[in-house]
Amino acid sequence: MNTQPDTAIGFEEVQYRKAQLSDINDLLVIESTCFTSDKISKRSFIRWINSDNGIFIVAHRNQEVVGYGLVYCHKGRRLVRLYSMAVLPAARKQGIAEHLLQQLEQAAAAQGRLFMRLEVNKNNHNAIRLYEAAGYRIFGEYSDYYEDHSDALRMQKKVLRANTHQISRITPWYAQTTAFTCGPSALMMAMTSLDDEIELSQVLELALWREATTIFMTSGHGGCHPIGLGLAAKRRGFEATVYINTEDVLFTDGVRTEDKKQIMTTVDNQFKAEALELGVEINYQTVEQDQISLWLEQGYAVLVLISTYRLDGKKSPHWVTVTHIDDMCLYVHDPDLDEHEHNGFDCQHVPIARDDFDKMASFGASRLRTAVVIKK
Repeated sequence: MNTQPDTAIGFEEVQYRKAQLSDINDLLVIESTCFTSDKISKRSFIRWINSDNGIFIVAHRNQEVVGYGLVYCHKGRRLVRLYSMAVLPAARKQGIAEHLLQQLEQAAAAQGRLFMRLEVNKNNHNAIRLYEAAGYRIFGEYSDYYEDHSDALRMQKKVLRANTHQISRITPWYAQTTAFTCGPSALMMAMTSLDDEIELSQVLELALWREATTIFMTSGHGGCHPIGLGLAAKRRGFEATVYINTEDVLFTDGVRTEDKKQIMTTVDNQFKAEALELGVEINYQTVEQDQISLWLEQGYAVLVLISTYRLDGKKSPHWVTVTHIDDMCLYVHDPDLDEHEHNGFDCQHVPIARDDFDKMASFGASRLRTAVVIKK
């Protein structure tokens, strides 16, 4: 994220509104004046102005745009990211950055967003002071973040009232390297949170997929069966329990050909037989959120299958790792990067409102609900 703050007060002459295409030239002047690297291009500005997943506010005075703030809003999440903010040097020390930040936070809260995150250059002390004064707190640091190889601090603030969460166990984050290995990636994160000798690697990711795959899926390569994931964890020294709300063969309702359904049925039966042999318990019941909370308190790691419909509109099954739960949200590590999440910052401890999560954790016409619970 690019940020160039001002630090004084008083903004009587400045007005704030949604960015428009007519602002493009002024925005490009601000970008070229304020930044020497990591600049937003004209094409990107146009895309953001026309996008429905951003909050883009400009500060203008005397028909000139003197500053802007841009927030990225990921669909289906209660977390937003301050993507970029800048104020022209001649317009600084007038409180414009502070007021832009307030406007962005209010707009995010009005959408029901809970948290705003940002990255700021570790050496940009003025910006850090601005954000700390606004209530942002440092929760991480990343090296070699910017184009000039400088480091970034990660900061976060609640923009909508919620209970403070404390992550009790470190869960390393991992980005899936294929479109079909969310299950192995989620399992690796869960295992590593319990055993730091587990190495997060593509080699393990693909090995787990080969062990747990359903062979076919609605399209492309097969995904991962919850019992298959439980078996993979068991083979690596973890106790594993699988919860499924149905005894039917999983995922076949999205497959059209009978041959593929038959193969998936064979795989399903094989997983169930292996679970009985290796001692992977299968409970045919729906997992409630309070049970997930209890498991986390007891030191278990939990994977949950969700539908991505509320995230990307594609209705795909997707595995995530639960990292925490409080009165308002479940927090998950999502192994899937999108085009705006090049470093995965917004995929970690993603807050999802409990009501939203309850709807997301139901996949397909059969309303499949499933989870894998492991402990070392």
